[in-house]
Formats: sequence, C-alpha cells, structure tokens
Amino acid sequence: MVLKAFFPTCCTSADSGLLVGRWVPEQNSAVVLAVVHFPFIPIQVKELLAQVQQASQVGLAVVGTWCHRQQESEESLGHFLEGLGTIFSHNPWLQLCRERGSKFWSCKATHHQGPGIAGVSREDHVILIFYDQRKVLLSYLHPPTILPDGQARDATASSEGLAAIFDTVSRSEVLFCKDQFDEGPVRLSHWQSEGVEASIFMELAKQASGPVCLLVTCLLSLVSAASACRLWKLWPLPFIASKLSTCEQLHHRLEHLTLVFSTQKAQSPAQLMRKANMLVSMLLDVALGLTLLSWLHSNNRIGQLADALIPMADHVAEELQHLLQWLMGAPAGLKMNRALDQVLGRFFLYHIHLWISYIHLMSPFIERILWHVGLSACLGLTVALSILSDILALLTFHIYCFYVYGARLYCLKICGLSSLWRLFRGKKWNVLRQRVDSCSYDLDQLFIGTLLFTILVFLLPTTALYYLVFTLLRLLVVTVQGLIHLLVDLINSLPLYSLGLRLCRPYRLAVAVESRTFAQSYFHRAAEL
Repeated sequence: MVLKAFFPTCCTSADSGLLVGRWVPEQNSAVVLAVVHFPFIPIQVKELLAQVQQASQVGLAVVGTWCHRQQESEESLGHFLEGLGTIFSHNPWLQLCRERGSKFWSCKATHHQGPGIAGVSREDHVILIFYDQRKVLLSYLHPPTILPDGQARDATASSEGLAAIFDTVSRSEVLFCKDQFDEGPVRLSHWQSEGVEASIFMELAKQASGPVCLLVTCLLSLVSAASACRLWKLWPLPFIASKLSTCEQLHHRLEHLTLVFSTQKAQSPAQLMRKANMLVSMLLDVALGLTLLSWLHSNNRIGQLADALIPMADHVAEELQHLLQWLMGAPAGLKMNRALDQVLGRFFLYHIHLWISYIHLMSPFIERILWHVGLSACLGLTVALSILSDILALLTFHIYCFYVYGARLYCLKICGLSSLWRLFRGKKWNVLRQRVDSCSYDLDQLFIGTLLFTILVFLLPTTALYYLVFTLLRLLVVTVQGLIHLLVDLINSLPLYSLGLRLCRPYRLAVAVESRTFAQSYFHRAAEL
C-alpha cells in the first residue's frame, strides 16, 4: 500500500521531533502541519493539540516522528524517536528521516495489526510531497468556511479532492499564531517560526494600533465638525472653496484618513485591499512631500525662487504687451477695425499695468508665502501640487480675465448676428414656446436691423481675433494645471499595494479575486431564485 505525506518545505531544516498533522483516510494521506521539538512533556503536547482542535474543529494528532541527523551525536536519537509511538499511538505511524550531509530521505509508515497480535506490523511505501505552507494558507484555494445553504453540497463535493489538504492547512491557522512574546511550553516549527523576533514588534503594533486609530478618529471627527460649521457656509466662502484645488485635495485626504483609521474591521478582502492601497498611497505622498520640503529648504532655494519669480512675471507681462501691440497693428496682414482695435488693446494694456503693479506690491511677501507653501509639503506632495495649481491660477488671473472679456464680447456678437439674421428672414425667437416663429416687421425695424447687422459683421473679425488669441493663452494655462491635477490624481488613485503584491507575492491577490468571484456567483444564484 502507498501512502502520501504532505510535508511543509519550511520544516526541512528543522530539528528532530514529533510530526503534528492530520490523517485524511479518504485520500489515504497525511498532512504534516508542524514539528514539535525537544524538550517537551507529552501531556502538554496533548493539551495543545486539544486546544487547537477545539478552536479549529480539525482532528489534529501526532502522526509520526521526524529525525534530522545534523551531527554524529544525533544518530542515536532515531532509536529514541521510534519508541514514541507507544506514547502517541497513531495508525499508521510515519517515520521521516533526513540523513546528515545528504539529500536523500528515509520515509516509511508502520501499521500495527492490533493489540491482540503483539509485535506484528507491516510497513507501507510513502510518497513524500512538499508544499509551501505560507502560499497554501494565503492563497485561499480551500472552500470558504461560511457558504449559503444552496452551495453547501457543492463545497462538500469539492472538498473530497485536493481541496481537503488546503482546507486542513487553512483551518489550522490557530496553530501558526506566533504573535505573542513567548512561545509557550511547546516549541514548534512551521512557516511563521522564523518571525518570532518580528512578531514581538507585530504584537506591539497591534496593541498600539487600537488607541492610535481611536485618537486619530477623534481628531478627524473634530476636524469634520469644524469644517461643517455654518460659518464656512456663508457666501462667498463655499464658492471660493469650490474653486480652490487645495480645499478639494484636503477634503479627499480627510475622507481617506477617516477610512484608513476607522476602528471598524474590513468586511471583505476587497475592502481591506482598498484600505491598504490608500495607506500606501498616503505614505508615499508624505514621503515625496518631505523630500520636496528638504530640497526646498536646502541651499536657500526658496529665496532663489522668490528672486526669480518677479523677473519671470515681468517677462510674461512684457510678452503680453508685445502681443497686444501686435494685435493693435495689422496682425498677419489682416485689416482690422482700427477704432475697436485701439479700444480693446488699450483696455487690456491697462489691465496688464494693474497686474504688474500688484505683483511688485506683493514682492516683499513672496518669499514668506513660498516658505509657507514649502512647509505645507509635509502634508503630502499632492497638497503642495494643489497649492501650486492655485498659485498658478492667481498668477495668471489677468489671462483668465482677458479670456472672459473676449469670450463675452464674442458671444454677444454671435447672439446679435443670429437674432438679426432671423429678422431678415421674417422670423423671431419665441421665448415662451422655446422655438422660432414667423413674424412681420415694418420698414423702420428692417432698416435699423440692417444697419446693426452690417456694423456687427464688420466688427466680428476684430473681436474673433482677440477671442482666439486669449483662448489659446487660457488653453495653455489650463493644460499646465491639467498636468498638475493628473499627477495628483495619479498619486491618489494608483494601487501601489496591489502592484507590489502582483510583483512580489501574486498569490496574495487570490484573496480579493476569490472573494469577488464568490460574491458574484452568490448574487447570480440569488437572482435566479
């Protein structure tokens, strides 16, 4: 008879001891979960197995012995291990041995014929199958522990195969708990044994995570209550907040912090993955912000930027003046209406003069403003980029004003021409019915309409040229702001934790995939019923 023994790869270098696992009679196989090392007291081992069996509902037992002959002095240990079968009686009794300095293993299974036949036993051949205990536990290849009534039979049928092995490992997770400061009276070897020292820090982190999350949640509640105050709803504060990218980004970060530091446990693996992605995104954001902050405060770069900002603003204003002077002449050989061209050009030149005066008036405070903007980078790179977008909007506010003036003037011309064109055809716009109706006009109305239509047609090229130029300038500013917002959205929404798992540990992603697939199948069957 041939038996199958599933042995964890993490125990191949473990010291000699007892094999703890589960015997699956349907598959004629044994699943080894851990190795108990010397010294131990048999009653303590039995108590540990009873506690794990009560918590996991898995029939665990000592299924055999493990002998790892690393030194000459340990060769006599194998004879002692053979006698442990009388204390921990199990049928069959596995005996696994790894020779010193060799890759060959000795595997056998002993069957005792019965208590009435003393000294009579038979040995079976053993097929040793290695498995990665961590990947089997974390990949969720076993059936879920909680299923609807309609899927209970399917889960029972699927567990008859190899899934029974995975189910044994997953349900025995209590045996692998190593997050305490001491190991207890029984020393085990399994996939978490190498992280005993790290588990101390994990235990401290677990103990501190509760109060920290509670404290952060209270602070976020106070901030949310302060932001919901009626004082902030007075006009024009809501309008200004809706136009500032900084307020929008701070609102997003407040929602993310509320979700990440929530004291409620994640209801599904997908929600847990979402929290992890947000946490990693915020940590990366703060790290990049601190990097930017250290770069700005080294070598007096803030002073250098403040000194370069005023000449840059003067250069932009000078270029705009040259552009307006070019439009006030004969741009590209076009014949413009000189009177309207001069009026519009002087109007916009006066705005540029006001803007230059405003910039020079703010020049003593620019370095202090930039210092506070750089200090805001400690909240994250996205906050600094949002403030940069708002500063760019303020510095180019005159271009926005030029665009609005040109757009409104061009829109008025187009609306006037469309109304006068309907007048020529004997039509008018019915405001009540929201349609075009027929209408009869007298001679005076047609004469005045003809004069106005002629004036608007000859003034349209001048207005359209100004509108086109300022629209292109506004489009340039919007493109730069769009790139900044794209970078902010990329940092906010990039699933860095999922990408890291996909590159380093792809089997961990099976948790979310399996949960999503199970939910979809469950709701699909519920809809059918």
